[in-house]
Amino acid sequence: MINQFNSLLVTMFGLGKIKIIPGTFGSLATVLILFFFFHIIKVPSNIILFLLIVIFFYSFYAVSTHIKNSSNKDPGEIIIDEFIGQSIPIYLYEISHGTTKDGNEAIIFYAVCFILFRYFDIMKPFPVSFFDKNFKNSFGVIMDDVMAGLYVVLTLVCFMIIKSNFL
Repeated sequence: MINQFNSLLVTMFGLGKIKIIPGTFGSLATVLILFFFFHIIKVPSNIILFLLIVIFFYSFYAVSTHIKNSSNKDPGEIIIDEFIGQSIPIYLYEISHGTTKDGNEAIIFYAVCFILFRYFDIMKPFPVSFFDKNFKNSFGVIMDDVMAGLYVVLTLVCFMIIKSNFL
């Protein structure tokens, strides 16, 4: 029973079993889920943070059990890592400056986060590539996407600094 739950979690309830670009579908689903939680039903950010932390830590175990008997230690069907990585810049955007974000502004920002995250997840600049190549276990599966999410944050911070100082 626990193995079935872990498989459902790591494939985001079967979404990862889509044959074409499952990671992109996982990232897109994350954007929609977080928009729903933050802007439609307005779940407090501390509750969302708690859930993201629980998912993050439990995912190491869930991914580990999912790949235990597989020769492929990073199968495409595992997309919980996309959920975790994509959540980082979106969550930080939502809590930034302690203000309530307008839904229309959020849609644009979420789209930018989605595009940047997919870029960094696919291109795998260092250290994303380091985790992807050197850790053939749940740690590598999850941490390369965490690094891609942090690259999104770094890119957006750099853009904001350039914009505020030069534009």
